[in-house]
Amino acid sequence: MSEASAVHKDRLFLFVASCISLCVTSMIFIIRGDIEGSLTSEFHLSKEQMGLIWGPAFLGFTIAIFICGAAVDKLGMKLMHILSAIGFIGGVILILLAPQPDIPEGEIVSGIFSTTGTTMLYTGFLLMGLAQGVVEGVINPLIATMYKDRKAHMLNVLHAFWPLGLVIGGILAVIMGAVGASWQVKIGIIIIPSLVYLFMCLQKEYPQTERVTANVSTGDMFKACLHPLFILLWCCMWLTAACELAPDQWFPTIMKDLTGLQGTMFLVYTAGLMFILRFFFGSVVHNFSPFLVLAVCSVLVFIGLFWLGSLSTGVSVFIAFAAATVFGIGKTYFWPTMLGIVSERFPKTGALGINLMGGAGMLSIYFALPIMGSSLDTAGPGEALQSVAYLATVLVVVFGALFFFFQSKGGYKAEKIDKHSETATDY
Repeated sequence: MSEASAVHKDRLFLFVASCISLCVTSMIFIIRGDIEGSLTSEFHLSKEQMGLIWGPAFLGFTIAIFICGAAVDKLGMKLMHILSAIGFIGGVILILLAPQPDIPEGEIVSGIFSTTGTTMLYTGFLLMGLAQGVVEGVINPLIATMYKDRKAHMLNVLHAFWPLGLVIGGILAVIMGAVGASWQVKIGIIIIPSLVYLFMCLQKEYPQTERVTANVSTGDMFKACLHPLFILLWCCMWLTAACELAPDQWFPTIMKDLTGLQGTMFLVYTAGLMFILRFFFGSVVHNFSPFLVLAVCSVLVFIGLFWLGSLSTGVSVFIAFAAATVFGIGKTYFWPTMLGIVSERFPKTGALGINLMGGAGMLSIYFALPIMGSSLDTAGPGEALQSVAYLATVLVVVFGALFFFFQSKGGYKAEKIDKHSETATDY
C-alpha cells in the first residue's frame, strides 16, 4: 500500500470514528426529549425544572468545548476523544442509578437539588454534556486539519451525522416505546455506540491540529479571535443555535401537544431531511456564498417555526409535515456553515476559534431551554415556538448584510494560513 493510500485510509477511519461519536451526541439529544415525560413524572418535576436539569448538558458542552480549544493542542485529539466516550458511559450510568424522590404523587420537588435522584440526573446530564463538548472540541478541528481545502464542505458532511443520530435514536425510541421498554432501556442504549467509537479511537494515531503544524503562535491565535467579523459571527451563533436546537429539544413534547400526533417522529423527519441535505448537498456552501445560504435558511426557519406555532389539534398530517419541512430545511446548514466560515476565514484561530463558536451555540441553549420550558408552562407550545421564530428575523438582516458586503468586495474568500497564498477559493 502506498503512503498516500495509507494516509487516506487513516483519514477515513478517523472520519468514521468522528461521525459515530457525533451520532452518539444526537442520539442522546432525541432520546432525552423522548423520555422527558417519564422523567418529569417519575422525578416529580415541572417543565421549567426539567429544562434546568437538561441545561447542564449544554453548560457542560460549553465548558468542555472552551477547554478543548487549548487542550487539543496540548493533550492531543486522541486522548480527548477517548475521554469523551468514557464521559458518555459514566453519565448514562449515573442517570440509570438515580433514585426516584419519595414524595406524594402529584407534588413537585422543591428544587432540582432537593433530592438525591434529581441531583444525580443533573450530574449525569452534566457529565454527558462535558463529553459532548469534548467530541465537538475534537472532531471539528480534526476534520478541518485533515481536509484543509474542503473545510466547509466536509464539516457539513460530518455534521450530517448529527441528524442521522437523531433519526437512529428517534426510531429506536419509538420502537422501544411500542414494545413497552422503560426509559432506562432507552437511555442505556447509548452505551453501545460509545463503546464502538472508544475502541476505534484506540486504534489510530491522530494528527496535530492545523494551527500547530503551521507554527501559528498562541498569541496570534488569540489575536485572530478578536477580529470584528469573528466577534459578530460569535454573537450570531447564539441566535442560530437557539433557533435550531432549542425547538428541537422540546420538539417531541411540543408537536404532540400541538397536533396530537407522535411528536418524536416529527424530529426524526426533520433530522432525515437534514442528513440528506448535509451529506449529499453539503457543497451548496461552496456553490453559493455561505452568507447567502445562511440568510435564506434564516428566512425558512422564521416561516417554519411561526407556521408550526400556529398548528392545533386536528390539523391535517400533510399541513403539519409541510410546516416541519420548511423548518427542517431552514435549520439544516446553520451549525456546520457557521463553523465552516470560521475555519475558512480565520484559520489562525485553530481549534480555539471553532470551539468558541460551538461553545457559544451550546451556551445559548443552556439559557434557552428553561425559558422555553417556562413558556410552555405559562403560554403554551404555539407561543413558545413563535417567540423563538422572531430571533431568525435578526439573522436575516445580519447574514443578508454580510452577503452584500462581501459581494461588494469581490466575493467571499476562504483564507489559508500559509504565507504563500492568502486566499484559496472565491464564492
